[in-house]
Amino acid sequence: MADAADLSASELLAAYAAKQLSPVEATRAALARIEARDQELNAFCLLDEEGALEAARESERRWQQGEPDGLLDGVPTAIKDIVLTRDWPTLRGSRTIDPQGPWEEDAPTVARLREHRAIFVGKTTTPELGWKGVTDSPLTGITRNPHDPTRTPGGSSGGSAVAVQTGMAALAIGTDGGGSIRIPAGFTGVVGFKPTFGRVPIYPPSAFGTLSHAGPIARTVEDAARMLDVLSRPDPRDWSGLPPTQGSYLDALTEGVEGMRIAFSPTLGYVHNDPQVEAHVRKAAHVFAERGADVDETDPGFHDPIRAFEVLWYAGAAASVATMTDEQRELIDEGLAEIAHQGSALTALDYLAATKERTDLGERMGRFHQTHDLLLTPTLPITAFEAGRESPDGERWMTWTPFTYPFNLTQQPAISVPCGQDANGLPVGLQIVGARHAERQVLAAAAVFREDAEASTVRTAASP
Repeated sequence: MADAADLSASELLAAYAAKQLSPVEATRAALARIEARDQELNAFCLLDEEGALEAARESERRWQQGEPDGLLDGVPTAIKDIVLTRDWPTLRGSRTIDPQGPWEEDAPTVARLREHRAIFVGKTTTPELGWKGVTDSPLTGITRNPHDPTRTPGGSSGGSAVAVQTGMAALAIGTDGGGSIRIPAGFTGVVGFKPTFGRVPIYPPSAFGTLSHAGPIARTVEDAARMLDVLSRPDPRDWSGLPPTQGSYLDALTEGVEGMRIAFSPTLGYVHNDPQVEAHVRKAAHVFAERGADVDETDPGFHDPIRAFEVLWYAGAAASVATMTDEQRELIDEGLAEIAHQGSALTALDYLAATKERTDLGERMGRFHQTHDLLLTPTLPITAFEAGRESPDGERWMTWTPFTYPFNLTQQPAISVPCGQDANGLPVGLQIVGARHAERQVLAAAAVFREDAEASTVRTAASP
């Protein structure tokens, strides 16, 4: 059997059931991978080896007795350090938060994972308060891309993506207010899924309001679907949470794309892509046509909503630091301080105008999905750039991630799946966007694409 750290969650569960592997062995493998690679990559800001191994021993006993408890019993899992976790400090990449707590409550995502007996190995790095699309902070320093440690893994769920990509954990929680699950998934070559807003309950509510989603980061589409089955269960603390759906998201993986109407928009009508990125995404779009979908190259027909997003995001940043003392504000990330200052100068009319633009965009996408089931785009127009920078050109982070934040504004489900590598070996991501509440169609399409990609890899490896 391969190193347990390289197995997916689904493979681990199958190995436990067949008594080929134990949760203790899998957890030790993940911890060994952390010891081997995390000093260089900086994916974790908290590690609980003793707690993880004790939980793994309890899981091992359940599996030995033929009584596993939950859908993820014994799977090593990482939690982004934005998300409340009982008995562990949640510092959010900030020097302004007291590590002493108290830390008495799990966020809904953590509570559901705990109920399903996932093994928590630790908490992953994030930029301060999750404010930007790369992962570095005054508290935890710079997180690096496993494919090239001089490059960024993206963010703000960069630590989670790195942990999953390297086998430090099989699964990880991410959050996504403007692309923060999909950006690091695209830059590191893993699967990152932002479901419809409300599908995964959130508590406490984000300062960035209804832009902010939570969801799975995994190495396979199957693992993302399995994790969503757990994370999507209701929680009474989230008044905007959606009711549970019927059936398992795993069932969607066999539904295929035959007969689906799929729009392919390589630029959304306004983005300039790296040519290597666009070539890989164009090749990916052909897969869906070959598998029976009706693929049409067309744009959804909206202008770049970056200004509306900035207004809402900067207002959220201002809210996130509003209760800080002057001494605390001296400690925060300079970029966060800058956008919070800009956000504090916005008026109610500015906010309402941005909300109106957001509403109009949501209406346009609702109409668009009357004629197209799914929309394909690049996840990002570029591959990973230098670590420790907010952007490759000195601008704010939103300028280089134009494919992600529009679908936080509209609250649609969107997944990033790897679709190739550039000449430097850096991953390229394909984004699949569905209508609101269409998680099953998004997962079905992602599964078809990854199945084809994996089959192509096998065929290539077998060629003389």
